[in-house]
Amino acid sequence: MNRIKKLKKIRLHHEGTHTLIYSALFFLIINGLLYFFAWPWLFYAVLAISIVVYSLMVNFFQCPIRFFGQPTEKIVVAPADGRIVVIEEVDEGEYFHDRRLMISIFMSVVNVHANWYPVDGVIKKVGHQNGKFMKAWLPKASTDNERSVVVIETPEGVEVMARQIAGAMARRIVTYAQEGEDCYIDEHMGFIKFGSRVDVYLPLGTEVCVEMGQKTTGNQTIIAKLK
Repeated sequence: MNRIKKLKKIRLHHEGTHTLIYSALFFLIINGLLYFFAWPWLFYAVLAISIVVYSLMVNFFQCPIRFFGQPTEKIVVAPADGRIVVIEEVDEGEYFHDRRLMISIFMSVVNVHANWYPVDGVIKKVGHQNGKFMKAWLPKASTDNERSVVVIETPEGVEVMARQIAGAMARRIVTYAQEGEDCYIDEHMGFIKFGSRVDVYLPLGTEVCVEMGQKTTGNQTIIAKLK
């Protein structure tokens, strides 16, 4: 498929349509009532807060159209905007049942929450597990929180798992992946609403290309290179 090096224009994600419309109506009603029935200082204070909160929501539901623009063979890209909070070997017991390298990206409420496929390949498994809603950066969030799993087999035969994890504020995980379909870097894998995390599980010996605390840009930052 064609790769375009520059970033395209940013649009709003369809997952946020209803939330943004209802929130706009709510803020309009509240501020309208305050304008007619409250002290001026209270109206202006609430108006300022409403503008800030709604601006954050609009930023949250952005849907950037991004293109990686480089060869994707053996490349693992960041599936989300955010920062690296985990780089370690772990026992993965949900699918692989062995030791894996886990790289985790935490998304705060100020990050875009669209998720991208981290590798090209064929989708081998899609699953969803109900769970808790602990803070997404905690270690046990990977196994205890509500989550969705997407396993992808690359053209080289390497299986990579991406796990979308709900956070303390997140209450909905959307996954577009379907088992048996081809998937590509540049395509959206899903969306998580409000504060969350994505874990990527890779074979041991994979070359790590990021550091702890590093900021990532979804579908742009190379986080690892497969052997």
